[in-house]
Amino acid sequence: MKFFTRYIGWGRLAGLALLVTLIALRIADPVFVERLRLQAFDSYQQIKPRDRAPVPVAIIDVDDRSLAEIGQWPWPRTQIAQMTASAMQAGAVALAFDIIFSEPDRLSPDNIVADNPGLPAETRAALAQLPANDQVLADVFSRARVVLGQTSLRNAGQGGAAGSPPREVPHAILGADPAPFLIRFPDLIQNLDVLEDAASGYGMFTVFPDPDGVYRRVPVVMQADGAYRLGLSIELLRVATGGDAFAIRANQAGIDGVVVARQLIRTEQDGTVWNNFSASSRDRFVSAVDLMRGDLPPGRLAGHLVLVGTSAIGLEDFRATPLGVPMAGVEIHAQVLENILGQTLLYRPNYAIGLELVSVTVLSLLIIALAPLMAARYLLIGTFTLIGLAIGYSFYLFSEHRQLVDPTFPVFGVFFCSVLMTSVNYIREELRKQQIRGAFGQYVSPDLVATLADNPDKLKLGGERRELSILFTDVRGFTTISESFRDDPPGLTALMNRFLTVMSDAIMAQGGTIDKYMGDAIMAFWNAPLDSPDHARRSCAAALAMLRDIDALNAARDAETGGSAVPIDIGIGINTGDAVVGNMGSDKRFDYSALGDPVNLASRLEGQTKSYGVDVVIGATTRAAVEGDFAVIELDLIRVKGKQLPEHIYALLGDGAMRGAPAFDALASANAEMIDAYRRQDWESAGAGADAVAARARDLGLDLDGYAQMYRDRIAAFRGAPPPPDWDGVFVATSK
Repeated sequence: MKFFTRYIGWGRLAGLALLVTLIALRIADPVFVERLRLQAFDSYQQIKPRDRAPVPVAIIDVDDRSLAEIGQWPWPRTQIAQMTASAMQAGAVALAFDIIFSEPDRLSPDNIVADNPGLPAETRAALAQLPANDQVLADVFSRARVVLGQTSLRNAGQGGAAGSPPREVPHAILGADPAPFLIRFPDLIQNLDVLEDAASGYGMFTVFPDPDGVYRRVPVVMQADGAYRLGLSIELLRVATGGDAFAIRANQAGIDGVVVARQLIRTEQDGTVWNNFSASSRDRFVSAVDLMRGDLPPGRLAGHLVLVGTSAIGLEDFRATPLGVPMAGVEIHAQVLENILGQTLLYRPNYAIGLELVSVTVLSLLIIALAPLMAARYLLIGTFTLIGLAIGYSFYLFSEHRQLVDPTFPVFGVFFCSVLMTSVNYIREELRKQQIRGAFGQYVSPDLVATLADNPDKLKLGGERRELSILFTDVRGFTTISESFRDDPPGLTALMNRFLTVMSDAIMAQGGTIDKYMGDAIMAFWNAPLDSPDHARRSCAAALAMLRDIDALNAARDAETGGSAVPIDIGIGINTGDAVVGNMGSDKRFDYSALGDPVNLASRLEGQTKSYGVDVVIGATTRAAVEGDFAVIELDLIRVKGKQLPEHIYALLGDGAMRGAPAFDALASANAEMIDAYRRQDWESAGAGADAVAARARDLGLDLDGYAQMYRDRIAAFRGAPPPPDWDGVFVATSK
């Protein structure tokens, strides 16, 4: 199982299962699979139809003009006799009728007498002396090489035309018995006996369409009512070349071909051939009326094999063809004969199915093997390349070798395998996204991770300049805490993980991004990678949440240790300003981080929390953004270590509820008065102000005694050593 998971993968196994299913489907070859294949072959013929070769094949056409000038169909057999005689006189080698004469001519003299008992005796006697029209036609047939068309009712049990049993056409069997493979007709509709006896051959003009109604294949040899028959055009060729016996060559797999006039005509296993169509052309046709009136150009039919049929609209002998346009049935037979004489028949080789199965297997295996390793765009390019190769090779075989090899099965096999593997890749990427969410979610809020996963374009790789609110926090007195765990290092690790979890949750709850953990310290920022218009407010809310959660953690630890736990006390610095944020590091390892002066100042502000005796110190830009939402008081004008310009710094004391309390207004006023007196060097008022600040803070439940004492100490120092005359009230910090 591990082998499959590691080296093959469930995606490839799914691809292999699909491939096996596709191969089974091709072997079963349902109708919709066959139709796709046939339509592909049609498209080839439409793209590159056969050029009409100058072969001696012509059609005597009973067209609409002939019907208009000679009369409605069926014509008297004497007219057919005249047409046949005219064709032979014009030099036709042989004629084949795509017409059947299965009933006596109703216009024959004997039939006129029988149908009209009221005729005068003289007229009846004169008509009785005339030969029957069918006999007249038979006499003409006996002096020419004529092939009569035969057909079938196609369905057993409907019966057939009355007459003699089927006449044998001379033939031989080469190899296996062909009967099990041939198209069989249960009955046979023949012509009148007098005509059949006079004819030189008998050919079937019955042609079956494919399941979609298109006539692509024509039977060359078949079995009707137990007798072997050639197709009409093939029988015409046999009779025209001397009437020798034809041979059926078969093996255990089916019909291999038919030998006519010492020429092997390769066939499908059922004895059919694929017609290689050229466009319908009037050059093939000779109007029957022009022939009978002697209006043909000299030599028009000389040396030709002639088919007699109809293209008259009213006789409805039109068939759908692969070229997309209907064609008269007789022209389909003519095109078969042209293909045989020109050796241009299409051929579906015996190995075609094997080649199709091998190609779909090889191409699909390439997709299955490589898809998990490829990016989507390369998989798409590879898929269309393989599809193009399959279509191109199939069309090459058609255009250069007249071979029909199905492109659709390999194409759809590759396509479906590609779709499946793309879906597998998508699912795999989704799983990876979930893993990324799980991993990245340790550093930023789950909502932020979900947004980034759904909108990755919002995560800009590399550095970009944007306004951030940066937060630094550190544990005060961490050495003391560590010392309390000197005999229990794992306990210290567990405590720090517990502490960092509390801190991280507060940051992520406000949509912040954790830049890094530095031992017991944390750096985080807001407004990157996603926009956060209220980033300053969120950073301050996170700071207050940290303080509340640390108090809860300390209370829980006291309960766990019976009050012996060293409390965790933190300082937080927040600053807002333009910084560079993005992926920082080397080409082998990088972190999503922020750099710039506002970052450095935020770190320095965190360091001043202990000096000023407050928990949270914020910069002037942050204070300007949140003053109306939080309880904030000014601390000092200070020049932090490493900076030349002084900064106004502020203490974040509470949320909006504290900001609206009257007691806070009293505190803020007392603090402002103290700082103003301090900067005016009114040490007496400043000292009293420090006492007032401490008292007003206690009214709010705050402890600003350390802050007040810091100012008392500073005032006492200035009393002993006054500042210079140009003093601007800036305090220079000597520590970070």
